[in-house]
Amino acid sequence: MEQREDKPIEGGTENSTMRSIAPYLTMGIQLAIPVVLFFFLGKWLDDKYNTSPWLMFAGLFLGAVGGMIKFIQSVMALGRQQDALDAERKQHNKV
Repeated sequence: MEQREDKPIEGGTENSTMRSIAPYLTMGIQLAIPVVLFFFLGKWLDDKYNTSPWLMFAGLFLGAVGGMIKFIQSVMALGRQQDALDAERKQHNKV
C-alpha cells in the first residue's frame, strides 16, 4: 500500500480564499447567539420572578440590539480591511 502525506498548501489559492471568506461566514452566528442567549436568560428570569413575558421580551430586545451593534462593527471593520487591501493592490500595480 502506498503511504500518502497530506501537507497543507502554503500560499495556495484554496487556503487564501478560505482565509478571506472566513470572517464573513461567522457574521450570522455573531448576530444570532446574543439574541438566543438573552432570550433564554429573560425567559429564565421570568420563571424565577414570575414576570412573564416582560423579561423575555427585554432580553430579546437587548440581544437583538447588542447583536446588531456587533454585526455592524464587524461589517465596518471588514470594509476597512478590504479598502486597505484594495489600496495596497492598487499601489502595488502602479509600481
